[in-house]
Amino acid sequence: MGFNFRKSIKIAPGVRLNVGKKSSSLSFGGKGLRYSINTSGKRRATVGIPGSGISYSTTSGGKTYKSPAYQKRQTLKQQQMQEKKELARFEVETYLNTCEILKSIHIEADDQVNWNELATCPPPFQKNEVGPNEQVALEALHSYKPSFFGRLLKNDKRKLLEKAVLLARKEDEEAYEDWQKLKGLVERILAGDLDTYMQVIEEMEPLNDLSEYGSGFEIGCNDPTTLVVTFDVHSKSIIPTMEKTLTKAGNLSVKKLTKTKYFDLQQDYVCSCTIRIARDLFALLPIETAYVHAYDEQLNTENGHVERFCILSIKFDRAILETLNFQYIDPSDALNNFMHHMKFRKTLGFSEVEEIADIQ
Repeated sequence: MGFNFRKSIKIAPGVRLNVGKKSSSLSFGGKGLRYSINTSGKRRATVGIPGSGISYSTTSGGKTYKSPAYQKRQTLKQQQMQEKKELARFEVETYLNTCEILKSIHIEADDQVNWNELATCPPPFQKNEVGPNEQVALEALHSYKPSFFGRLLKNDKRKLLEKAVLLARKEDEEAYEDWQKLKGLVERILAGDLDTYMQVIEEMEPLNDLSEYGSGFEIGCNDPTTLVVTFDVHSKSIIPTMEKTLTKAGNLSVKKLTKTKYFDLQQDYVCSCTIRIARDLFALLPIETAYVHAYDEQLNTENGHVERFCILSIKFDRAILETLNFQYIDPSDALNNFMHHMKFRKTLGFSEVEEIADIQ
């Protein structure tokens, strides 16, 4: 709430000195005609009919400068104020965008890998046939007819075309080998080979784009239908602690985020990350269950040391997760669809919980 100050002092009949919080003014005249001059240079004339409520006012601008140098300085000041307000808007929009991203990490996810469809993918060509690249190169070679000047100058373009056929044949052989490798990989994935699971995770890096939020992802599996992921959320370096808004005048206002707002944002961020992790794993591998354990570092007020402990543990079921409309869910509320361990209070945040055991 802002406080205003204004005091009016009568100096002489019809003359008053008005003192405000930011400026002062001197006014002359009576009820029908009044003229005032402000310390900022603004002038205001008011003409009215007493008792009618009808009046007319004109205002002239502040002080004007005749010197080009002073005029330029005034223009630069106005530009500086405008740039300051634009920078303030940019900072506020950046802050709001950061908050929205932290609450909507779960919306973005990797594309689904259809391993059953890949298993039926045909080879690029039959082994006893000419490959497509070689076929194109052979057609170019067979259709080549040197011109009169080409024969006269012993143009060696035919040799280049023959070389192109050999290169095309090599490309076809490499493509066929890649198909054989993919076919073998798909067969091992569908057979539930755990080593192949880890190979695909290592090569595809499904959680790589989440590294700016969490780090130290540990993924393990003892069952071809289940994966277990442990990750650190790093709340202190991710969640903003200062709230940025615009004043009525368009200036930047920076205040410390209230505990309630901070912990509410932290909860949505952590829950959104866990949902995203589960979505990416289900998209990559034919598993049915994903255990996600979120860890963070917090001050233990009993011993005064910063400790790392589990703040959220969830068991995600593919069948349930795939029914959610991720565009409209609240990530914190969405966890009620799954078995989870979470102790959260609006003014204290997360407390330590036990990991949900992976029961085989």
